[in-house]
Amino acid sequence: MDKQTHSSSRFRSYLVAEMKGRSPLSLLQKSAPAAAAAAAALLLFFLVLTVSPPSNSSYHSLFLSLSSNDTAAQHLQALTRRPHVAGTDANAVVAAYILNILSSASIPARIVPYHVLLSYPLHRSLSLFPNVSAPVISFDLSPEIYSGDPFADVAAEVLPTFHAYARSGTANGRVVYANYGRVEDFAKLRAMGVEVAGNVVLARYGLVYRGDIVRNAQIAGAVAAILYDDAKDNGGRMEKWFPEARWLPPSGVKVGSVYRGAGDPTTPGWASVSECERVSVDEVVASGVMPAIPSLPVSSSDGDAILGTIGGQVAPEGWQGGTGAPVYHLGPGPGLVNLTYLGNETIMMIQNLIAVIEGKEEPDRYVLVGNHYDAWTFGAVDPNSGTAALLEVAQRFAKMQKEGWKPRRTIILCSWDAEEHHLIGSTEWVEDNREMLASRAVAYLNMDYAVADRGFHASSTPQLDELLKEAAKMVQDPDNSSQTLYESWATTDSPLIRRLGGGGSDYAAFVQHVGVPSVDMRFGRDYPVYHSMYDDLLWMQKFGDPLFHRHVAAASILGLVALKLADEEFLPFDYISYAYELQKSTKVLENELLGKPVSFAPLQESIEKFRKAASKVESQRKALEGKDLLSKWKKDPLKVRELNDRLMMTERAFTNREGLFGRPWFKHLVYGPSNHNVYLSRAFPSIDDAIEGVEASKGLGSWKLVQREIWRVARAITQASRVLNGELT
Repeated sequence: MDKQTHSSSRFRSYLVAEMKGRSPLSLLQKSAPAAAAAAAALLLFFLVLTVSPPSNSSYHSLFLSLSSNDTAAQHLQALTRRPHVAGTDANAVVAAYILNILSSASIPARIVPYHVLLSYPLHRSLSLFPNVSAPVISFDLSPEIYSGDPFADVAAEVLPTFHAYARSGTANGRVVYANYGRVEDFAKLRAMGVEVAGNVVLARYGLVYRGDIVRNAQIAGAVAAILYDDAKDNGGRMEKWFPEARWLPPSGVKVGSVYRGAGDPTTPGWASVSECERVSVDEVVASGVMPAIPSLPVSSSDGDAILGTIGGQVAPEGWQGGTGAPVYHLGPGPGLVNLTYLGNETIMMIQNLIAVIEGKEEPDRYVLVGNHYDAWTFGAVDPNSGTAALLEVAQRFAKMQKEGWKPRRTIILCSWDAEEHHLIGSTEWVEDNREMLASRAVAYLNMDYAVADRGFHASSTPQLDELLKEAAKMVQDPDNSSQTLYESWATTDSPLIRRLGGGGSDYAAFVQHVGVPSVDMRFGRDYPVYHSMYDDLLWMQKFGDPLFHRHVAAASILGLVALKLADEEFLPFDYISYAYELQKSTKVLENELLGKPVSFAPLQESIEKFRKAASKVESQRKALEGKDLLSKWKKDPLKVRELNDRLMMTERAFTNREGLFGRPWFKHLVYGPSNHNVYLSRAFPSIDDAIEGVEASKGLGSWKLVQREIWRVARAITQASRVLNGELT
């Protein structure tokens, strides 16, 4: 029992003793002054008898005080001892560690398995024929183990560099340089008369999702794609790199998935339980979400060697390398490559870990907090800095429970498997629990990796913006103890909070498939050793977070947002902010389509209805909250619940069961990924897709499709207004 509760208990006992054997009315049978004093004492008596335990704010302050950078460091060391790709024994060891920590914290936890299609490399080779007279260059394709590497003993466990789900096969062709492999880059090549069809594309990785680069190359007719990390995007042509500096070594390779869907490719839209319906790999390839051509990632040094054999036209200025780089040409050739990739796509068991802290008043309302634990290599940044933060949050919650805290709503801690293959574990669980989540999920908080560098960054659905800001004002900036996290964040990030339409992490299934309000947050953005064998504990200790103060802050902001969502009587959602974001996004579209034969009136009218509904529900909340004691006593819990349900369910109304055209799994009509870059968030993605169709066809009649999508989005926003109002027509 804490000091506050103990003092209240002693005071209550004193008053009970004073009242023993006396009627409360007897206190009033005195002279007027005495009666007034007695009345005050009587009121105080009843107040003390009903004294509350420590307030939410007291417990939240306790949560912040329980931080420990030693704990986070210990977790990260244990989690990153070996490379642990999904489906491997090493990853099962990591899962067992997480389960043990959660169980030791007395938080009921369980393993939820799924049987999914995973991808591993069996063989790959790459040879370069510079010209008819030069000798053949055979690339080793293996990153170098650096001198003094503390993980050299397990380096052999790192998988050979590859692209998960790349098509098996052999390809030969002259090399064409395609800049970053974007749609506009291939359009530029066409405009310049550079032949891509029948050749091999070389593109630098960095601006769009690697799966979209390979897809774009395939559409252009390429027989294979090679992705490399250009020195320009890795600090320039540096003389020092890891372990002396933070930069990726010249032999470093960034691996990853080229699958463009979400979840198990063989069970699109339903859960991959052991005995279930599945589609074939050939059907998945035919659908366009898995590539039909082979591809490989290579190092910057190998990329430079290939670039040096490309002649033809000089590449545009924006396509050139950094300072000190040779002139880049477009090709094709005369350099020719021979590329072979043989992969193994096989059904493997993965393990999600689910831990539940049951709510006291509303156990059927869920606040979900998640991170994935599988990694392409050691994963010190991605993802296990986030895993360490999640485990610290769990241990702080356990200590709070010992002090008497119980959340109002249920908190579910989720540790996802197979995210790196492209959101497999989280998507399968969401598909498996779709209807339960649609009716009960309050919000999902994601922390893929927690720390890569200084600087806090957040993305969210807009009703959570204000909550994020308020929580950040309560957390100390890990790099400047004289200010709050919010103070440093507000001066360094613009826009302050980004939107969650992209498909880059485990929030995707919650936001884009079900319509659950969500947040994604981290310290640092891009980091040079991403998805390479150099993402290890030493890199984190030297460059990512030497004192582990950022890990502490990451756990603090993640846990505090969860606590506010779980503990506050009224859900801290702000839909006025959401209405503003809708208006802003509409204005951008209007400016883009100025003079085109479309009307945004339906969209504008629906957003105005939504704005009024947001203002109305805010007024209703304030009326229910009340400021005086009497109104708090008279508060109807059913009305509180009903208002909270409206706040919770409004995001669902932005989804459409038919989903985006050609991408039916993505059902959110307000925020979704770009059709040409899974990582990029787009507002009104279905309208964006329709506009792209018009530009491709150059047909005036196609604008009817754009207008149809404007109407469809407007209807969704109108439905959201009705949910927020809580009234039938």
